[in-house]
Amino acid sequence: MKLGFVSAIVPELSFEELIDFASAMEFQCVEVCCWPLGKAERRYAGVTHIDVDTLDDQRCAVINNHLKVKGVEISALGYYPNPLDPDPARRNFYVSHIRKVIDASALLGINRINTFVGRDKNKSVEENFEIFQEVWKPVIQYAETKGVKVGIENCPMLFTADEWPGGNNLATTPAIWRRMFNMIPSASFGLNYDPSHLLWQQMDYVRPLYEFREKIFHVHFKDAKVYTDKLDEVGIMATPLEFHSPKLPGLGDIEWGRFISALNDIRYKGFACIEVEDKSFENSLEERKHAVVLSKRYLSSYM
Repeated sequence: MKLGFVSAIVPELSFEELIDFASAMEFQCVEVCCWPLGKAERRYAGVTHIDVDTLDDQRCAVINNHLKVKGVEISALGYYPNPLDPDPARRNFYVSHIRKVIDASALLGINRINTFVGRDKNKSVEENFEIFQEVWKPVIQYAETKGVKVGIENCPMLFTADEWPGGNNLATTPAIWRRMFNMIPSASFGLNYDPSHLLWQQMDYVRPLYEFREKIFHVHFKDAKVYTDKLDEVGIMATPLEFHSPKLPGLGDIEWGRFISALNDIRYKGFACIEVEDKSFENSLEERKHAVVLSKRYLSSYM
């Protein structure tokens, strides 16, 4: 496995500064965020370390040269909107930008992107699957023509009242993944696997690794803490942030030795990127950088 981090936590840095930091801290890779400029809609969104709207051969050469000099790889390009948004204009914009990220990934020779499937939060799972096939089949076919793998993160995007009741991402459970991959059986369609989202849903975050081993294109190392006293008060039907919180690896409830052991069992040799969303480390750029370093220090004992 190659250890890195997700660039969303350091939006102030330029691409070159981002890679310089990764190199100085001896990371092997970075997942680079590629949101449209000026399109932040929530925390950790709207970060643009590579602008795919203006990317050309000359800029690609500069990017790849800097990576080579610094000894860092790009694990994937990341963009996480809601491609099944009920507003057709928004949906079309998101899908259009996903295609641009696919183009950029191919142009840079990365050949991986990470994103969300999306969801219409006011429709059932069954109704969303109808939209899913209509939207995603041509996207994956396009990715195939470019030789790009698309990793879907399993985050429910169901944290706050405005995401209630269904959340903004369909791909939340093994049962749904199984159906997704049966509907679109493509070698270019897989998972960006994050154990923390299964943990707070009260699910086994290790067992699915074995079934979906061929579909795991990328991994996020993020932890979560479930506060059982709060869960006992509000129950699992509450908005999830009422009873859990994202944490740095080692500061939550994930058993990292067990999880990484399972990744070794399935012979996962790909990229694993630390995703920092711990509010205890957000007061400054230096604190967020420190959070990345602390996470690396902890995880290195298992890798």
